Amino acid sequence: MINPFFKNTGPFNIEKLLSKISIQNTDNYKNDKIFDIKDLTTATKKDLTFFHSKKYSLLASKTKASYCVTLENLSHLLPKTCKKIIVSNVLLTIASITKEFYPNSTVDDFDDTIKEISKSSFKKKVKYGKNVLVGKNVKIGKNCLIGHNTIIEKNVIIGSNCSIGSNVIIRNTIINDNVSILDGCVIGKKGFGFFPNKIKNIRYPHIGIVIINDNCEIGCGSTIDRGSLSNTIIGKNTFLDNQVHIAHNNKIGDNCIIAGQVGFAGSSILGSNVMIGGQAGISGHLKIGNNVHIGGGSGVIKDISDDTKVMGYPAKNLREFIKENR
Repeated sequence: MINPFFKNTGPFNIEKLLSKISIQNTDNYKNDKIFDIKDLTTATKKDLTFFHSKKYSLLASKTKASYCVTLENLSHLLPKTCKKIIVSNVLLTIASITKEFYPNSTVDDFDDTIKEISKSSFKKKVKYGKNVLVGKNVKIGKNCLIGHNTIIEKNVIIGSNCSIGSNVIIRNTIINDNVSILDGCVIGKKGFGFFPNKIKNIRYPHIGIVIINDNCEIGCGSTIDRGSLSNTIIGKNTFLDNQVHIAHNNKIGDNCIIAGQVGFAGSSILGSNVMIGGQAGISGHLKIGNNVHIGGGSGVIKDISDDTKVMGYPAKNLREFIKENR
């Protein structure tokens, strides 16, 4: 399970599981049990996964999942050991299945388990400001500081020597050692994942967490969403400037520097030693290599290979950009 905080209500009999969401299983697998739902890479023979785009063909060909929800025109790309569940809308079906395993994963109401830190077990372990609240299932390491009006909601682990600013909200997050979270950040809320509908938009479950590794700094007013079916990860020694947004499932590498007002759409992978100028935008499902420099105000809509400098919209090789804009 990618999120140690959400309770998995499985396993489920596959026939009953599909019946609950009104999907007819044309094959006879009545006795098969599914223990969890995972992405193509992490799924095991006990799990169900999904495959909705040719972009993930290589991952699909290697998946170890016993079942995969997919489209008819993609099903031939899956291993023979993986049983196919053919649907017309993969993501909508997966959202329904995920809700069965994790019924509370679409809810992000305020934490009603919180209490004043002065009335908790942390009152002698942590240096804190006024009006600090802490929920259940929270762990905080040594030599940590927590600023005024900050809420550490349930299901948070904070390492040692961390500084959490004022007016911060954290949930469903693991923060490692020597991390600074500056004022006004919101970390671990559900991502902006839903299916538009004219009557009522359908929310996609977010069962992932946020992981912030050692020696990071998260600038004032930044927001980091937890993952949907994988975790949102910030690599070691990565610094985010003020008002940076990291959407669900992004993987940010080590030693990255991201300037103010940069925005990431969901599910992109950023290499190590990447530098991004202010107000740049990174589209979803992209792969940005190591040692990449992205100029301020750029719009990245395609993958970028290692050791490349780009700028502009759409972002292009820096030399080409300068030549065109002399």
